[in-house]
Amino acid sequence: MSFGSRRRGSEVAGREPGNARASAGSEALPVLVNGVAAEALSVLDRGLHFGDGVFETIACLHGRPRFLSLHLERLDHGCRTLGFGPPPSQVLREEIERLAGAADRSIVKLIVTRGPALLRGYAVSGRERATRVVIRYPWPVEEAALQQQGVSVRVAAMRLGENPALAGLKHCNRLEQILARSEPDGAGAAEALMLSRSGMLVSGTMTNVFVVEGPPHLPRLRTPAIDVCGVAGVMRRVVLREAVRAGISATQCALWPEDLAAAAEVFLTNARVGIWPVARLGERTLEPGPVTRRLQLLMRPLLEQPADG
Repeated sequence: MSFGSRRRGSEVAGREPGNARASAGSEALPVLVNGVAAEALSVLDRGLHFGDGVFETIACLHGRPRFLSLHLERLDHGCRTLGFGPPPSQVLREEIERLAGAADRSIVKLIVTRGPALLRGYAVSGRERATRVVIRYPWPVEEAALQQQGVSVRVAAMRLGENPALAGLKHCNRLEQILARSEPDGAGAAEALMLSRSGMLVSGTMTNVFVVEGPPHLPRLRTPAIDVCGVAGVMRRVVLREAVRAGISATQCALWPEDLAAAAEVFLTNARVGIWPVARLGERTLEPGPVTRRLQLLMRPLLEQPADG
């Protein structure tokens, strides 16, 4: 799996010592593989063959990762659920902080796979050694107005398969999300919401979803339970925590398209955007409401001055 030509890696070595650099479009990206500059993974890596691994996407501001302890905790859980030992968390922390510290704002992606296959086929030997890859991407260009005005979303035709054994994990198989994002009617929507095979609301392709129900004087915040499919997002976890601390009723439960249609407010969360209000859901227009605004205000200091946990 090549991450860039040998010539490109040598050209930039003087500008950022110790980092190999991968190509993403016209941008050269710093990459560490197992802690050192490298230009390729083993062609036998089980992450390449089977998606046998997990990953984290970490927003970094002022050279510091947001909620790094929570990301590493989720990654540790994901590796152990898949049946292999994760790299030491202190090693991962040092490598992420190393790349994050070289830029004011960036997105750092951490991928951990079971490692190169020692047997042909799906079976594992138990002697594999995990591979870790850390990549720094530039912070994407985004419209600041989206945080205030909200985004347009649609409901994807693609459904998420249900498998409680993998529910919550950010594993390396994202084919359902890729197909949902590629649907021909997706133009103009910032995100696509996804239902499970049985029709329950689960999440967006890259976000978790929250709805606000009830009268204005007694609102209830609800988010889909991630117990049969979907990713349990780090930002989702933080928003639930902050809501409870603020005295906002917050529940993880089964939600259906009817709940989405009846919601007074809808917002999305992920590691980069924090909270996105939903301003348009299909043909329906929504206003960012008081619960969304209050949570945005509560979250702002944690996002702008990155908290660790």
